[in-house]
Amino acid sequence: MDAQPRERGTFAEKKQPPERGPAQKPAPDKAHEASDQSQATAPSLLERLREHWLLATAAAFVLLIASIGGFTYWLNVRHYESTDDAFIAARSFSVAPKVGGYVTDVPVTDNQHVNAGDLLARIDDRDYKIAVDQAQAQVAVAQANIGNIQAQLDSQREQINQAKAQLDQAQAQLQFSQQEEDRARDLVQKGAGTVQREQQTRSDLQAQQANTARAKAALIAAEVGIKTLEAQLESARASLQQAQAQLDQAKLNLGYTNVVAAQSGRVVKLSGAVGTFVTAGQSLTMFVPDEVWIVANYKETQLADMRPGQPVEFRIDAYPDRKLTGRVDSVQPGSGTAFSLLPAENATGNYVKVVQRVPVKITVDKWPPDVPVGPGMSVVPWTRVR
Repeated sequence: MDAQPRERGTFAEKKQPPERGPAQKPAPDKAHEASDQSQATAPSLLERLREHWLLATAAAFVLLIASIGGFTYWLNVRHYESTDDAFIAARSFSVAPKVGGYVTDVPVTDNQHVNAGDLLARIDDRDYKIAVDQAQAQVAVAQANIGNIQAQLDSQREQINQAKAQLDQAQAQLQFSQQEEDRARDLVQKGAGTVQREQQTRSDLQAQQANTARAKAALIAAEVGIKTLEAQLESARASLQQAQAQLDQAKLNLGYTNVVAAQSGRVVKLSGAVGTFVTAGQSLTMFVPDEVWIVANYKETQLADMRPGQPVEFRIDAYPDRKLTGRVDSVQPGSGTAFSLLPAENATGNYVKVVQRVPVKITVDKWPPDVPVGPGMSVVPWTRVR
């Protein structure tokens, strides 16, 4: 019984913390003293600047220059409006022949620059040369027909003159016969003439009257004949015009076998090749004219001070080291969505206001001649509006 309490007492003695002597101090007091010593030894900011005055001066100078530069940049930039929603645009179009046939020559290649009038492709022209010869023959036939009718007209005019002369002769004979019949009838009434003579003169008068009527009819017939010939002449002239028009069309078709550039530009996406059969209107190549410009889609909130004629500076993303200049040509009278295929209908459903973008056309003073520039290339314009 005495052993257990003795063991417990021994265990309790082991658990008791050691007593502090008079020389020992609490741990917090040591930490406080260490902090006081570090504060006493740490240099102040002013002392640091004095120690590193050269570095501090350089830093202050750099900060001053950066502040001046930033302020100057802000003063300059606030006069400009910029957007990254800008692209090079052009009125590209498809080149197609007006006549069909087999392609015999394609003297150009992809991305080649051509001038106005340069040959792009040639179509087999043998059929069209034959058509020209046939049209020329039709013109010759019409001209010969006109010459024949004109000769008939000349002959008919002579017949009219002859009919007029015969009529004049018949009228003169009729007048003489009338006078003879009057004298014979007067002599018979006075008893100095015979009835036989009076009857003879009357018969001659009637014969001359018939001759005069016949001469008048012949003259009328000749005049009607010349009208008929004149109508035939007009018809022949119309036939000549028709034949001449067919000849002109045949010559045009022959000329259309040479597909030439309507203006200077570049050939792109060339699909025509020698030996292929093409029809009228079938695309041979796409064509990009030299006249290109920039379409910058500015926000409508950026257009307050934008006017035509304002200077523009821009860079092409493909050539960021080149700085080009231009001018505002025009501002589209409406947002881009207003002219889209399916314009927005803001009168239906819930409305959420979105800042619209308005295309602005920018013409370039001078494009770089040593680099290719074409539609769709991205640019970043800066328009000076103030």
